[in-house]
Amino acid sequence: MDTLQNPPDPNVLARAAAKVKRHVLPLFVVMFIVNYIDRVNIGFVRSHLEIDLGIGAAAYGLGAGLFFIGYAIFEVPSNLLLQRYGARAWLTRIMFTWGAAAMAMAFVKGETSFYILRFVLGAAEAGFFPGVIYYFTQWLPASERGKAMAIFLSGSAIASVLAGPVSGALLHINGLSLHGWQWMFLIEGFASIVLCGFVWFWLQSHPHQAKWLSAEEKHALVSAIEAEQQAREAAQTVRPSMFKLLADRQIALFCFIYFSIALTIYGATFWLPSMIKKMGNLGDFQVGLFNSIPWLISIVAMYVFAALASKWKHQQAWVALMLVIAAFGMFMSTTGGPVFAFVAICFAAIGFKAASALFWPIPQGYLDARIAAAVIALINSVGNLGGFVAPTTFGLLEQTTGSIEGGLYGLAATSLLAAVVVFFARTSPRGSVPPTSTPTAHPHALRSGPQGAAS
Repeated sequence: MDTLQNPPDPNVLARAAAKVKRHVLPLFVVMFIVNYIDRVNIGFVRSHLEIDLGIGAAAYGLGAGLFFIGYAIFEVPSNLLLQRYGARAWLTRIMFTWGAAAMAMAFVKGETSFYILRFVLGAAEAGFFPGVIYYFTQWLPASERGKAMAIFLSGSAIASVLAGPVSGALLHINGLSLHGWQWMFLIEGFASIVLCGFVWFWLQSHPHQAKWLSAEEKHALVSAIEAEQQAREAAQTVRPSMFKLLADRQIALFCFIYFSIALTIYGATFWLPSMIKKMGNLGDFQVGLFNSIPWLISIVAMYVFAALASKWKHQQAWVALMLVIAAFGMFMSTTGGPVFAFVAICFAAIGFKAASALFWPIPQGYLDARIAAAVIALINSVGNLGGFVAPTTFGLLEQTTGSIEGGLYGLAATSLLAAVVVFFARTSPRGSVPPTSTPTAHPHALRSGPQGAAS
């Protein structure tokens, strides 16, 4: 293993990694912002869909959740196809199809078309998030991935901040016999289609294709990434197969933990605008502004706790703490009026968004890199089924009982259970032995950097 005995020049490697981050991270953040807005913008048009199309609370909740069924079904196949056709072509395809599906939402006519298009939107988007994770494993050494993922993950939080004011403003557009909510879907979906052209011309699939890297920098990147994988293989006495890992109870634990986090995130995402409207006589734009506040707070929390987790390394404990904070906030949101509930959700957002970021270094440290992309896609897709369960349950509760209080109790209880379960999750491969080579050979290297940041 020559790459382990002759590691690349650290200065050249650092320079190359910095160039990669400058080149791709701004684009990935923008892609994530546009992606996330297209996913959650229906939260701002719920009342409009009910008035114009007769789509009630239960139908809205089911439609909001069906996105994640399409997402889960096509997530792993999409990520495997990304590895086959390359990140450049596949991420461009994903952006175009999800933009087209998002625009088609403007022409929903009733419950059936609403269900179909939400499912199609999820299928179109499938593979984007784990695809970016896989992209970083091909372009950045382990010590830089956490930092890169911290910046990339901020895209969802930034999108949550921007989604409210942007969508609220677009809802005021009227013309050409279209309602404001139709214009919102058309304009926000079209932004994805415009962006996909830029993705095609800006991204490359592999480091050796990058004209903006010198030959020395390309060699340093490729050597460092190959050395990490060689060290990982050498450190494991048991060579894993995809089928063995899929049957591994650790994978089931990872799926449950991420499911619990996603359950709370999407419960808040799709129902927060409706909760805000109960605070007073607020217009669409005002609701959008208030909706931004919890997510703005969560951005700060993500970086603060990422830095703390990097300094005091006990990943399970940090994730558990964040889940307890989320549980407390969701429980307290049931104990007061609308304004108090909003403040409690702001507190809960500190927990569930930071938990989402802090979670990913755990499975990344456990999984063998040869099959990590597909298994991470599996964890992400199964976990994101929380995005189906939460809005569907909330919709049924509101329609049958007139309140979502029971759903908030359920989110709090699930977060507490996940806070316990996370201590049973392993952060290193089973059967690994202590490495004796260079620091880059350590199997925990995939978790270095500001670890809360890895997604």
